[in-house]
Amino acid sequence: MFDYALHFIPLAFAALLPIVNPVGSALIFLGIVGVEPPAVYRQLALRIAINMLIFIAVVELLGAWILKFFGISLPILQVGGGITLAAMGWRMLNAPDAATPAAAAIERDSNAAIDKVFYPLTFPLTVGPGTIVVVLTLSANASGHSWADILLAHVSIFVASALLAVLVFLSYGYAPVLARKIPEHAFNGVQRLISFILLCIGVQIAWGGLDTLLRSLPH
Repeated sequence: MFDYALHFIPLAFAALLPIVNPVGSALIFLGIVGVEPPAVYRQLALRIAINMLIFIAVVELLGAWILKFFGISLPILQVGGGITLAAMGWRMLNAPDAATPAAAAIERDSNAAIDKVFYPLTFPLTVGPGTIVVVLTLSANASGHSWADILLAHVSIFVASALLAVLVFLSYGYAPVLARKIPEHAFNGVQRLISFILLCIGVQIAWGGLDTLLRSLPH
């Protein structure tokens, strides 16, 4: 029985890691938050990690029912989430250059950053449509076994999510450390590149959902 759980922990972790992508998302997180004191970054990172765990737990337990209740299919969720990410990338891509945290004053009101904890920093940046699809798929794979195996599988998914939440906290909380080591001109160049990547990720997610919808049309 416990062998089944030990099998599901690395499976869930490996499936969620490239979707959450803590290190890559940390650079996008840095661009969205902007110049803030290190304490604000750690506070945001902790809240995002907790929100991420709650989000995955809700999706794992109620995700399929919630989507069915509102009549939302997974492809539609992918299209909507992808467009949202693409819009964020487009805004960041066209934003004026900003100074690095090392080159700018850090005395400012951090309420604006705190207000972004759930949207867009938790959803859809950290966990989004891709996470929902993966969690629902893992939950579906846990069905068809004994109740004990199903329970252990769901616990294993949550354990894997907790490990990812630790990585998210470390990556997001110490993102400014990376920025301080980058010259200002290079920082702005990296920000443009990351913004473009975010735009492409959003388009890719949206296209995945749209492709599924198009394939479902009658010929």
